[in-house]
Amino acid sequence: MNNKTRTAAKSRTAAKPAAPPPPVLVDPLFLAAPQVSTFVGTQPLTNASGFFFERDERLYLVTSRHVLIDEATDHRPDRIEIGLHMDATNLTLSTGFSVPLYVDGLAVWHQGCDSGGEIDVAVIELDRSAFPAEAVVRAFTPAHLQTDFNAVPADTSLMIVGFPLGFHDVVHHLPVLRHAAIASPFGVRFQAQGFFLTDARTHRGTSGAAVVMRDTSPGTTALPWKLLGVHSSRMDMGNRDLVQDESLGLNCAWYADILLTLTAV
Repeated sequence: MNNKTRTAAKSRTAAKPAAPPPPVLVDPLFLAAPQVSTFVGTQPLTNASGFFFERDERLYLVTSRHVLIDEATDHRPDRIEIGLHMDATNLTLSTGFSVPLYVDGLAVWHQGCDSGGEIDVAVIELDRSAFPAEAVVRAFTPAHLQTDFNAVPADTSLMIVGFPLGFHDVVHHLPVLRHAAIASPFGVRFQAQGFFLTDARTHRGTSGAAVVMRDTSPGTTALPWKLLGVHSSRMDMGNRDLVQDESLGLNCAWYADILLTLTAV
């Protein structure tokens, strides 16, 4: 066999197939925050944000109260749909899960108020046994609540996880994160109401989103975030000149410890 023949023979040797890439494991925060869509029957109304909260083996969806009913705009859905992932690594697998808002004419959600008035937070208990068996759910718990106000200095970096204007990764069905800063002292009720202010770029559809900060404490790898609040709405001045003055860019976030009251059995 001459050199030319040997070269040709070597070229027919098949290359070893490349090893498949390792599965991508996303931060569990993305799997704790489903999109919330409101409906009247089959008619879609609005898109919003929410997150899972678990207490005493009971699972809840948390969102803004005005997502479920808003008398001022006559927004009155009769059911919601939330997104559920079916695989923690193949994030393209997901399904919608429908939750009725009324049973026998009575609202199924819990809402609350305090000395400052109504609180724009609502929780709905979910029937976990009705979920698909493969459903992947990550949930905040009472241990994630930030109860030490002094442990949140003014320069703390926050994140708001949600679906602004319904925008999200439509292939992997994941929310997006927006950076935020604390704009009023954490632990001080802004204007005597049950919320604090954040400085962040937000949009419609973010209502009900979790406001969180990173938790580096040992043993928090399952969901390494502290839950500070529930994003509600943008804060602006009623007398602002719409031509000369930009929006304040501030937002209301209701203190998340209200969840202990709303989920008390």
